[in-house]
Amino acid sequence: MLLKKLDFNRLVRANILKLTPYSSARGEFKGSASVFLDANENPFDSGYNRYPDPLQLTLKDKISALWHVPVPSVFLGNGSDEPIDLLVRLFCEPGLDHIIITPPTYGMYRVAADIAGVEVKEINLRADFQLPVKDILEQANEHSKILFLCSPNNPTGNLLNKEDIIQIIHLFPGIVVLDEAYTDFAENTSFLPELSNFPNLVILQTFSKAWGLAAIRLGMAFASMEIIDLLNKIKSPYNLNILTIDFVLRQLDFLKEKNDSVDILIKERHLLIEHFKSFTFINKVNRSDANFILIQVDDADGLYQFLVSKGIIVRNRSNMPLCEGGLRITVGTTLENNNLLASMSEWASLKSLS
Repeated sequence: MLLKKLDFNRLVRANILKLTPYSSARGEFKGSASVFLDANENPFDSGYNRYPDPLQLTLKDKISALWHVPVPSVFLGNGSDEPIDLLVRLFCEPGLDHIIITPPTYGMYRVAADIAGVEVKEINLRADFQLPVKDILEQANEHSKILFLCSPNNPTGNLLNKEDIIQIIHLFPGIVVLDEAYTDFAENTSFLPELSNFPNLVILQTFSKAWGLAAIRLGMAFASMEIIDLLNKIKSPYNLNILTIDFVLRQLDFLKEKNDSVDILIKERHLLIEHFKSFTFINKVNRSDANFILIQVDDADGLYQFLVSKGIIVRNRSNMPLCEGGLRITVGTTLENNNLLASMSEWASLKSLS
């Protein structure tokens, strides 16, 4: 298939195309100097009295080298939620355009659209948690500005079929956002190496999962230079603070340690799955390519409350489409997983007596 040419005049909101972005002091001057009197900062050095680089170029340089993506194709945000929000505001005209989501999926796609006053069309995954490609393409039209896909999917845990994703990227009339928050737990499945082949693709990744840095709130969006330029145009001037930037710069030196922790979690995931299969009260143990497992049980509410009584918190997803009786269980440490299994064994004993 030929590369898709994007008509940004059609896709991007007209007011955004005309927008003159805010020009910050640190954005206007780039270089070194001895006296900075341009940004109304406190001149007394606290270590944090100066504004950070609005484009985080030092950090992007390091990410570019490790992720093998050019700096102009990298956007950094306050978690992945910031680029999700910005993408909706960039492409969707409230009252006219809509996004498409494929439940069960990550809830922030809908929340971002709802906040912006943008319609959400839901097209459920198939029973096997794969994409209903035909339905998506048949229901998409010129006002379908964004399709949000999550792979590995949250809360189901499985990868979406790669060939299905590629077909949709080529044929969908708008932007396809592929959320790869859990990609590190599924070997060699990221679309990043193919990013340049898909001008309408935006890939989201995060430091919250495999890197173990959920508290610092740093998400990444990778896309064509044209899309990244537009995101930079509408983002807050200094959307990342210097503490986050400096901390992540240091953490990127610990790639081996990050990979080792991922290997441990994958091993623990396999062990949990094997144990789960032995419990008769679990009706289904779903495939997982993430750092969590979705199980479907007879009494999700009862088991959830029982685990709470044991000091163990999982996520009850039984109210989501296709997830009847579903509990989403994050893979923990060996000790945490053993505590979970012991409590589930106790639950099984209680159920057998009732």
